[in-house]
Amino acid sequence: MTDYPHPRDLLAHRPPFLFCDTIVELEPGVSCSALWHLSGEEAFFAGHFPGRPTLPGVLIVEALAQTAGLAALSDGDFKGKLPLFGGIDKARFRRQVTPGDTLRLEARLGRMSRMAGKATGIASVGGQTACEAEMMFVIADVEDL
Repeated sequence: MTDYPHPRDLLAHRPPFLFCDTIVELEPGVSCSALWHLSGEEAFFAGHFPGRPTLPGVLIVEALAQTAGLAALSDGDFKGKLPLFGGIDKARFRRQVTPGDTLRLEARLGRMSRMAGKATGIASVGGQTACEAEMMFVIADVEDL
């Protein structure tokens, strides 16, 4: 088994907005697979929806974007940079994600430049697709923010 960095070692995100718990596969600059374990104690479940807690779709897409960020930031060319959302295309939601689920997040980088990039992502639970999306992001220098 390969030891991968903890997501917090690559991403600027911190709890409660760091959604990737563990990296399970990583090809720097190409792709990343990560897990997000949903305990049910997350605050958003209380209001979305009372009596039928469901992970908001926008948070699934954010988790996919974070996974794409892990793939990009693990490449030395982007070390110390900050990927920011530039757009979301073709997002489709296929199944609900509920407390106790483990979401497998898979992202593959597409065309990349020093200033922007594209990625595709698939989130699944138990082998069933929950969400798929295409994402665009800009690469910012942290000093510029």
